[in-house]
Amino acid sequence: MTKIYLDHAATTYVDPKVLESMLPYFTEEFGNPTSIYSQGRSAKKAIEDARTTISELLNCEYGELIFTGSGTESDNLAVFGTVEALTNKLKKDPTELHIITTAIEHSAILAPFKKLEKQGYRVTYLKPDREGIISAESLEAAITPETIFVSIIYANNEIGVVQPIKELATTTHKRNSSIIFHTDACQAGGALTLDTQDLGIDLLTLNASKIYGPKGIGLLFKKSGTPLEPQIIGGGQEGDQRSGTENVPGIIGLAKALELAEESREEESARLTQLRDKLIKGLTNSMPRTYLNGHTTKRLPNNANLLILDIEGEALLLHLDNEEIAVSTGSACDSKSLEPSHVLLALGLPKEAVHGSLRFTLGKKTTEEEIDKVLQILPPIVEKLRQASPVKIDEKKLGL
Repeated sequence: MTKIYLDHAATTYVDPKVLESMLPYFTEEFGNPTSIYSQGRSAKKAIEDARTTISELLNCEYGELIFTGSGTESDNLAVFGTVEALTNKLKKDPTELHIITTAIEHSAILAPFKKLEKQGYRVTYLKPDREGIISAESLEAAITPETIFVSIIYANNEIGVVQPIKELATTTHKRNSSIIFHTDACQAGGALTLDTQDLGIDLLTLNASKIYGPKGIGLLFKKSGTPLEPQIIGGGQEGDQRSGTENVPGIIGLAKALELAEESREEESARLTQLRDKLIKGLTNSMPRTYLNGHTTKRLPNNANLLILDIEGEALLLHLDNEEIAVSTGSACDSKSLEPSHVLLALGLPKEAVHGSLRFTLGKKTTEEEIDKVLQILPPIVEKLRQASPVKIDEKKLGL
Protein backbone atom coordinates (compact mmCIF):
# COMPACT_ATOMS: atom_id res chain seq x y z
CA MET A 1 0.00 0.00 0.00
CA THR A 2 1.19 3.53 -0.75
CA LYS A 3 2.76 4.93 2.38
CA ILE A 4 0.86 8.22 2.27
CA TYR A 5 -2.62 7.82 0.80
CA LEU A 6 -4.42 11.12 0.24
CA ASP A 7 -7.08 10.10 -2.28
CA HIS A 8 -9.94 8.97 -0.04
CA ALA A 9 -12.49 10.70 -2.29
CA ALA A 10 -11.61 8.10 -4.93
CA THR A 11 -11.99 5.14 -2.60
CA THR A 12 -11.18 3.94 0.90
CA TYR A 13 -9.85 0.71 2.37
CA VAL A 14 -12.35 -1.59 4.08
CA ASP A 15 -12.42 -1.04 7.83
CA PRO A 16 -11.47 -4.27 9.68
CA LYS A 17 -14.74 -4.10 11.65
CA VAL A 18 -16.66 -3.87 8.39
CA LEU A 19 -14.77 -6.80 6.90
CA GLU A 20 -15.38 -8.85 10.05
CA SER A 21 -19.13 -8.24 9.78
CA MET A 22 -19.12 -9.36 6.13
CA LEU A 23 -17.00 -12.51 6.26
CA PRO A 24 -19.65 -15.00 7.46
CA TYR A 25 -21.84 -14.11 4.46
CA PHE A 26 -19.16 -15.22 2.01
CA THR A 27 -18.84 -18.66 3.58
CA GLU A 28 -21.19 -20.10 6.22
CA GLU A 29 -24.17 -17.80 5.58
CA PHE A 30 -24.04 -17.90 1.78
CA GLY A 31 -27.71 -18.54 1.03
CA ASN A 32 -29.87 -16.77 -1.52
CA PRO A 33 -32.26 -14.46 0.39
CA THR A 34 -35.18 -15.55 -1.79
CA SER A 35 -34.80 -19.22 -0.81
CA ILE A 36 -37.16 -20.49 1.88
CA TYR A 37 -34.81 -22.99 3.52
CA SER A 38 -32.67 -22.03 6.52
CA GLN A 39 -29.65 -20.59 4.67
CA GLY A 40 -31.94 -18.38 2.61
CA ARG A 41 -33.93 -17.24 5.65
CA SER A 42 -30.71 -16.41 7.46
CA ALA A 43 -29.48 -14.27 4.58
CA LYS A 44 -32.85 -12.53 4.32
CA LYS A 45 -32.82 -11.79 8.04
CA ALA A 46 -29.35 -10.27 7.73
CA ILE A 47 -30.55 -7.95 4.98
CA GLU A 48 -33.59 -6.97 7.02
CA ASP A 49 -31.38 -6.14 10.00
CA ALA A 50 -29.04 -4.09 7.81
CA ARG A 51 -31.97 -2.23 6.27
CA THR A 52 -33.30 -1.44 9.75
CA THR A 53 -29.90 -0.13 10.86
CA ILE A 54 -29.54 2.11 7.82
CA SER A 55 -33.12 3.40 8.02
CA GLU A 56 -32.47 4.50 11.59
CA LEU A 57 -29.24 6.24 10.60
CA LEU A 58 -30.95 8.03 7.69
CA ASN A 59 -34.13 8.73 9.70
CA CYS A 60 -36.36 7.13 7.11
CA GLU A 61 -38.76 4.23 6.79
CA TYR A 62 -37.54 0.66 6.41
CA GLY A 63 -39.14 0.34 2.98
CA GLU A 64 -37.65 3.58 1.63
CA LEU A 65 -34.25 2.01 0.89
CA ILE A 66 -33.22 0.36 -2.38
CA PHE A 67 -29.88 -1.49 -2.47
CA THR A 68 -27.96 -1.20 -5.74
CA GLY A 69 -24.59 -2.17 -7.17
CA SER A 70 -22.91 1.24 -6.82
CA GLY A 71 -23.39 4.95 -6.35
CA THR A 72 -23.44 5.32 -10.12
CA GLU A 73 -26.28 2.83 -10.45
CA SER A 74 -28.21 4.63 -7.71
CA ASP A 75 -27.75 7.96 -9.50
CA ASN A 76 -28.86 6.43 -12.79
CA LEU A 77 -31.90 4.86 -11.15
CA ALA A 78 -32.82 8.16 -9.52
CA VAL A 79 -32.55 10.16 -12.75
CA PHE A 80 -33.86 7.75 -15.38
CA GLY A 81 -36.32 6.00 -13.07
CA THR A 82 -37.94 9.18 -11.76
CA VAL A 83 -38.04 11.09 -15.04
CA GLU A 84 -39.50 8.09 -16.86
CA ALA A 85 -42.13 7.55 -14.15
CA LEU A 86 -43.14 11.22 -14.11
CA THR A 87 -43.28 11.41 -17.90
CA ASN A 88 -45.59 8.39 -17.98
CA LYS A 89 -47.70 9.75 -15.13
CA LEU A 90 -48.13 13.15 -16.77
CA LYS A 91 -48.65 11.58 -20.21
CA LYS A 92 -46.50 14.23 -21.84
CA ASP A 93 -43.84 14.31 -24.51
CA PRO A 94 -40.24 14.84 -23.29
CA THR A 95 -40.10 18.14 -25.17
CA GLU A 96 -42.82 19.47 -22.87
CA LEU A 97 -40.87 18.76 -19.67
CA HIS A 98 -37.99 20.45 -17.87
CA ILE A 99 -35.31 19.03 -15.54
CA ILE A 100 -32.56 20.78 -13.56
CA THR A 101 -29.09 19.85 -12.40
CA THR A 102 -25.76 21.66 -11.97
CA ALA A 103 -22.62 22.06 -14.04
CA ILE A 104 -20.54 20.56 -11.20
CA GLU A 105 -22.24 17.19 -10.79
CA HIS A 106 -20.48 13.84 -10.84
CA SER A 107 -20.48 12.20 -14.27
CA ALA A 108 -22.96 9.62 -12.92
CA ILE A 109 -25.52 12.45 -12.95
CA LEU A 110 -24.31 14.53 -15.88
CA ALA A 111 -24.22 11.60 -18.34
CA PRO A 112 -27.87 10.61 -17.68
CA PHE A 113 -28.95 14.25 -17.99
CA LYS A 114 -27.10 14.57 -21.31
CA LYS A 115 -28.84 11.44 -22.55
CA LEU A 116 -32.25 12.76 -21.50
CA GLU A 117 -31.44 16.05 -23.21
CA LYS A 118 -30.85 14.15 -26.45
CA GLN A 119 -34.27 12.55 -25.98
CA GLY A 120 -35.90 15.98 -25.99
CA TYR A 121 -36.10 16.99 -22.33
CA ARG A 122 -35.20 20.60 -21.67
CA VAL A 123 -32.29 20.74 -19.24
CA THR A 124 -30.92 23.58 -17.14
CA TYR A 125 -27.35 23.22 -15.82
CA LEU A 126 -27.04 25.63 -12.91
CA LYS A 127 -23.71 27.46 -12.64
CA PRO A 128 -22.01 27.86 -9.27
CA ASP A 129 -20.44 31.06 -8.05
CA ARG A 130 -16.65 31.45 -8.04
CA GLU A 131 -16.47 29.51 -4.77
CA GLY A 132 -18.53 26.60 -6.06
CA ILE A 133 -21.85 27.33 -4.34
CA ILE A 134 -25.24 26.87 -6.03
CA SER A 135 -27.58 29.55 -4.72
CA ALA A 136 -31.24 29.04 -3.89
CA GLU A 137 -31.97 32.18 -5.92
CA SER A 138 -30.45 30.72 -9.09
CA LEU A 139 -32.42 27.50 -8.58
CA GLU A 140 -35.68 29.33 -7.98
CA ALA A 141 -35.14 31.42 -11.10
CA ALA A 142 -34.61 28.26 -13.17
CA ILE A 143 -37.81 26.49 -12.07
CA THR A 144 -40.66 26.68 -14.56
CA PRO A 145 -44.20 25.26 -14.61
CA GLU A 146 -42.77 22.41 -16.71
CA THR A 147 -40.05 21.44 -14.19
CA ILE A 148 -40.46 17.91 -12.84
CA PHE A 149 -37.06 16.88 -11.44
CA VAL A 150 -34.03 18.49 -9.75
CA SER A 151 -30.71 16.81 -8.87
CA ILE A 152 -28.00 18.70 -6.96
CA ILE A 153 -24.89 17.13 -5.45
CA TYR A 154 -24.59 17.37 -1.65
CA ALA A 155 -20.77 17.57 -1.44
CA ASN A 156 -18.68 17.86 -4.57
CA ASN A 157 -16.33 14.97 -5.27
CA GLU A 158 -13.61 17.21 -6.72
CA ILE A 159 -13.53 20.48 -4.80
CA GLY A 160 -15.35 19.27 -1.69
CA VAL A 161 -17.79 22.20 -1.59
CA VAL A 162 -20.93 21.48 0.43
CA GLN A 163 -24.19 22.72 -1.04
CA PRO A 164 -27.07 24.07 1.09
CA ILE A 165 -29.19 21.04 0.22
CA LYS A 166 -31.88 21.67 2.82
CA GLU A 167 -32.40 25.21 1.53
CA LEU A 168 -32.33 24.09 -2.09
CA ALA A 169 -34.86 21.32 -1.47
CA THR A 170 -37.12 23.70 0.43
CA THR A 171 -36.91 26.25 -2.38
CA THR A 172 -37.85 23.60 -4.92
CA HIS A 173 -40.83 22.26 -3.00
CA LYS A 174 -42.12 25.74 -2.16
CA ARG A 175 -42.29 26.52 -5.85
CA ASN A 176 -43.94 23.21 -6.67
CA SER A 177 -44.40 20.38 -4.17
CA SER A 178 -44.69 17.82 -6.97
CA ILE A 179 -41.12 18.42 -8.21
CA ILE A 180 -38.87 15.54 -7.16
CA PHE A 181 -35.58 16.59 -5.53
CA HIS A 182 -32.56 14.24 -5.57
CA THR A 183 -29.11 14.64 -4.09
CA ASP A 184 -25.95 12.62 -4.69
CA ALA A 185 -24.53 12.23 -1.17
CA CYS A 186 -21.75 9.74 -1.93
CA GLN A 187 -19.05 12.06 -0.58
CA ALA A 188 -21.13 13.18 2.42
CA GLY A 189 -21.12 9.99 4.48
CA GLY A 190 -19.14 10.31 7.69
CA ALA A 191 -18.85 14.09 7.31
CA LEU A 192 -22.37 15.54 6.97
CA THR A 193 -25.82 14.78 8.30
CA LEU A 194 -27.74 12.18 6.33
CA ASP A 195 -31.05 12.83 8.09
CA THR A 196 -33.39 12.53 5.11
CA GLN A 197 -36.33 14.13 6.89
CA ASP A 198 -34.34 17.14 8.04
CA LEU A 199 -32.80 17.59 4.58
CA GLY A 200 -36.26 17.46 3.02
CA ILE A 201 -35.18 15.54 -0.06
CA ASP A 202 -37.13 12.91 -2.04
CA LEU A 203 -34.16 10.83 -3.22
CA LEU A 204 -30.63 10.39 -1.90
CA THR A 205 -27.70 8.36 -3.24
CA LEU A 206 -25.00 6.72 -1.12
CA ASN A 207 -22.30 4.11 -1.63
CA ALA A 208 -20.01 2.17 0.67
CA SER A 209 -16.60 2.59 -0.94
CA LYS A 210 -16.21 6.20 0.25
CA ILE A 211 -16.82 5.34 3.92
CA TYR A 212 -14.49 2.38 4.49
CA GLY A 213 -16.98 -0.14 3.20
CA PRO A 214 -16.79 -2.57 0.25
CA LYS A 215 -16.94 -1.63 -3.41
CA GLY A 216 -19.88 -2.77 -5.50
CA ILE A 217 -22.70 -1.74 -3.17
CA GLY A 218 -24.80 1.42 -3.07
CA LEU A 219 -28.25 2.50 -2.06
CA LEU A 220 -30.97 4.88 -3.07
CA PHE A 221 -33.25 6.41 -0.49
CA LYS A 222 -36.66 6.90 -2.08
CA LYS A 223 -39.21 8.81 -0.06
CA SER A 224 -42.50 6.96 0.16
CA GLY A 225 -44.79 7.95 -2.70
CA THR A 226 -41.99 9.12 -5.00
CA PRO A 227 -42.63 7.79 -8.52
CA LEU A 228 -39.87 5.50 -9.78
CA GLU A 229 -39.68 3.20 -12.77
CA PRO A 230 -37.24 0.28 -12.23
CA GLN A 231 -34.32 0.17 -14.65
CA ILE A 232 -33.22 -3.41 -13.90
CA ILE A 233 -36.09 -5.88 -14.06
CA GLY A 234 -36.29 -9.60 -13.44
CA GLY A 235 -36.84 -11.35 -10.13
CA GLY A 236 -38.49 -8.42 -8.40
CA GLN A 237 -36.02 -7.97 -5.55
CA GLU A 238 -35.87 -4.70 -3.56
CA GLY A 239 -39.61 -4.20 -3.65
CA ASP A 240 -39.61 -4.70 -7.42
CA GLN A 241 -37.49 -1.55 -7.79
CA ARG A 242 -34.14 -3.23 -8.56
CA SER A 243 -34.01 -6.88 -9.57
CA GLY A 244 -31.03 -9.16 -9.08
CA THR A 245 -29.86 -11.47 -6.31
CA GLU A 246 -28.90 -9.28 -3.39
CA ASN A 247 -25.24 -8.69 -2.56
CA VAL A 248 -25.65 -9.89 1.02
CA PRO A 249 -22.04 -9.32 2.21
CA GLY A 250 -22.04 -5.91 0.55
CA ILE A 251 -25.30 -4.87 2.20
CA ILE A 252 -24.00 -5.99 5.59
CA GLY A 253 -20.77 -4.08 4.98
CA LEU A 254 -22.61 -0.92 3.92
CA ALA A 255 -24.72 -0.95 7.07
CA LYS A 256 -21.69 -1.45 9.30
CA ALA A 257 -19.67 1.22 7.49
CA LEU A 258 -22.49 3.76 7.84
CA GLU A 259 -22.90 2.90 11.50
CA LEU A 260 -19.18 3.40 12.21
CA ALA A 261 -19.07 6.59 10.14
CA GLU A 262 -21.92 8.15 12.08
CA GLU A 263 -20.44 7.14 15.43
CA SER A 264 -17.16 8.96 14.73
CA ARG A 265 -18.49 11.75 12.49
CA GLU A 266 -18.10 14.76 14.76
CA GLU A 267 -14.77 13.79 16.30
CA GLU A 268 -13.19 12.67 13.03
CA SER A 269 -14.47 15.71 11.13
CA ALA A 270 -12.85 18.02 13.67
CA ARG A 271 -9.54 16.13 13.43
CA LEU A 272 -9.52 16.12 9.64
CA THR A 273 -10.45 19.80 9.44
CA GLN A 274 -7.33 20.71 11.45
CA LEU A 275 -5.10 18.59 9.22
CA ARG A 276 -6.76 19.89 6.05
CA ASP A 277 -6.31 23.52 7.08
CA LYS A 278 -2.66 22.89 8.00
CA LEU A 279 -2.08 21.40 4.55
CA ILE A 280 -3.82 24.26 2.73
CA LYS A 281 -2.07 26.98 4.73
CA GLY A 282 1.31 25.29 4.48
CA LEU A 283 1.17 24.82 0.71
CA THR A 284 -0.33 28.19 -0.20
CA ASN A 285 2.22 29.96 2.03
CA SER A 286 5.25 28.02 0.79
CA MET A 287 4.32 27.91 -2.90
CA PRO A 288 3.54 31.26 -4.57
CA ARG A 289 0.83 31.24 -7.24
CA THR A 290 -1.07 28.46 -5.44
CA TYR A 291 -4.76 28.84 -4.60
CA LEU A 292 -7.55 26.88 -2.95
CA ASN A 293 -10.36 25.83 -5.28
CA GLY A 294 -13.82 26.16 -3.75
CA HIS A 295 -15.21 27.77 -0.63
CA THR A 296 -12.79 28.09 2.27
CA THR A 297 -15.17 26.81 4.98
CA LYS A 298 -18.24 25.36 3.25
CA ARG A 299 -16.32 22.24 2.26
CA LEU A 300 -15.75 18.69 3.38
CA PRO A 301 -13.38 18.40 6.34
CA ASN A 302 -10.99 16.16 4.41
CA ASN A 303 -10.83 17.95 1.03
CA ALA A 304 -8.12 20.34 -0.19
CA ASN A 305 -8.24 21.03 -3.93
CA LEU A 306 -5.40 23.33 -4.98
CA LEU A 307 -4.76 25.25 -8.19
CA ILE A 308 -0.99 25.36 -8.74
CA LEU A 309 -0.16 27.66 -11.63
CA ASP A 310 2.44 26.99 -14.34
CA ILE A 311 2.58 23.19 -13.96
CA GLU A 312 0.83 20.09 -15.29
CA GLY A 313 -1.07 18.30 -12.54
CA GLU A 314 -0.38 14.88 -14.07
CA ALA A 315 3.38 15.47 -13.98
CA LEU A 316 3.20 16.57 -10.36
CA LEU A 317 1.07 13.54 -9.49
CA LEU A 318 3.70 11.19 -10.94
CA HIS A 319 6.50 12.91 -9.03
CA LEU A 320 4.52 12.50 -5.82
CA ASP A 321 3.84 8.86 -6.66
CA ASN A 322 7.62 8.34 -6.87
CA GLU A 323 7.74 9.71 -3.32
CA GLU A 324 5.01 7.22 -2.33
CA ILE A 325 2.38 9.92 -1.92
CA ALA A 326 -0.98 9.23 -3.63
CA VAL A 327 -3.18 12.16 -4.67
CA SER A 328 -5.33 12.89 -7.73
CA THR A 329 -5.97 15.61 -10.25
CA GLY A 330 -9.76 15.32 -10.00
CA SER A 331 -12.50 12.72 -10.06
CA ALA A 332 -11.35 9.10 -10.11
CA CYS A 333 -14.03 8.31 -12.67
CA ASP A 334 -12.53 10.86 -15.08
CA SER A 335 -8.86 10.07 -14.40
CA LYS A 336 -8.28 8.51 -17.84
CA SER A 337 -9.50 11.63 -19.60
CA LEU A 338 -7.06 14.36 -20.65
CA GLU A 339 -9.88 16.88 -20.68
CA PRO A 340 -9.72 19.54 -17.96
CA SER A 341 -12.05 19.24 -14.99
CA HIS A 342 -15.59 20.33 -15.84
CA VAL A 343 -16.01 21.34 -12.20
CA LEU A 344 -13.10 23.78 -12.23
CA LEU A 345 -14.13 25.13 -15.63
CA ALA A 346 -17.58 25.81 -14.18
CA LEU A 347 -15.91 28.00 -11.54
CA GLY A 348 -14.72 30.24 -14.36
CA LEU A 349 -11.11 29.07 -14.55
CA PRO A 350 -9.45 28.83 -18.00
CA LYS A 351 -8.27 25.48 -19.35
CA GLU A 352 -4.58 26.29 -19.10
CA ALA A 353 -4.94 26.96 -15.37
CA VAL A 354 -7.21 24.00 -14.61
CA HIS A 355 -4.58 21.50 -15.77
CA GLY A 356 -2.48 22.47 -12.77
CA SER A 357 -4.86 21.28 -10.05
CA LEU A 358 -4.36 18.65 -7.36
CA ARG A 359 -6.95 17.09 -5.05
CA PHE A 360 -5.88 15.95 -1.59
CA THR A 361 -8.49 13.99 0.36
CA LEU A 362 -7.54 12.87 3.85
CA GLY A 363 -8.79 9.84 5.77
CA LYS A 364 -8.89 7.96 9.05
CA LYS A 365 -5.23 6.92 8.91
CA THR A 366 -3.92 10.33 7.86
CA THR A 367 -1.52 11.74 10.46
CA GLU A 368 0.06 15.12 11.13
CA GLU A 369 3.44 13.56 10.35
CA GLU A 370 2.17 12.65 6.87
CA ILE A 371 0.96 16.20 6.29
CA ASP A 372 4.35 17.51 7.41
CA LYS A 373 6.04 15.20 4.92
CA VAL A 374 3.86 16.46 2.07
CA LEU A 375 4.66 20.05 3.08
CA GLN A 376 8.33 19.17 2.93
CA ILE A 377 8.33 17.22 -0.33
CA LEU A 378 5.84 19.04 -2.57
CA PRO A 379 7.20 22.62 -2.80
CA PRO A 380 10.64 21.64 -4.22
CA ILE A 381 8.95 19.44 -6.84
CA VAL A 382 6.67 22.31 -7.88
CA GLU A 383 9.62 24.67 -8.14
CA LYS A 384 11.50 22.19 -10.33
CA LEU A 385 8.52 21.69 -12.64
CA ARG A 386 7.91 25.42 -12.91
CA GLN A 387 11.49 26.04 -13.97
CA ALA A 388 11.04 23.60 -16.83
CA SER A 389 7.54 24.79 -17.78
CA PRO A 390 7.00 27.08 -20.80
CA VAL A 391 3.63 28.15 -19.35
CA LYS A 392 3.39 31.40 -17.39
CA ILE A 393 -0.22 32.24 -16.53
CA ASP A 394 -1.23 35.82 -15.82
CA GLU A 395 -2.91 35.73 -12.40
CA LYS A 396 -4.70 39.02 -13.00
CA LYS A 397 -6.70 37.46 -15.83
CA LEU A 398 -7.90 34.73 -13.46
CA GLY A 399 -9.33 37.12 -10.92
CA LEU A 400 -7.33 35.40 -8.18
